Amino acid sequence: MYAVEAAMRAYAARFQEDVEKWGIVGLLHDFDYERWPSAPDHPLKGAEILTGLGYPEDMIYAIKSHVDCIDDCPRVTLMDKALFASDELSGFLVACAKVRPNGFVGMKAKSVRKKMKTKSFAAAVPREDLVTGAEDLGVELNEHIEFVIAALTEISEQLL
Repeated sequence: MYAVEAAMRAYAARFQEDVEKWGIVGLLHDFDYERWPSAPDHPLKGAEILTGLGYPEDMIYAIKSHVDCIDDCPRVTLMDKALFASDELSGFLVACAKVRPNGFVGMKAKSVRKKMKTKSFAAAVPREDLVTGAEDLGVELNEHIEFVIAALTEISEQLL
């Protein structure tokens, strides 16, 4: 979740949005996953908790919309789209960094795209979500990958 937080903060800055709010959305988006790993319980149970704690509706909506199986939560805002685009990619990039001798240093979109073609590598990451996330956000996939690599490089000590 630290990785998604970093990506969300970077995108908020890029889009001149609220960096703190977007960062918190990235940090909290999967807080309920260990307790309720199956959709739609995840993220709907977490959304109930956040509602009870008084979190803003736009934050809760973004968190709900990062899971595809919830029909009434299409990704509408930039925050919604950035969370979806950053979620699976962040995990995939951390996996890539863990098998590289220099971690994130020197990682390029080309090598990440090559890893995306290896179905057995980080097999739980749906490749179509990586592509769709960038498209929905309106960012070319290589640019998106490089942007998130840069964001994660800044906190690499926390991630690796």
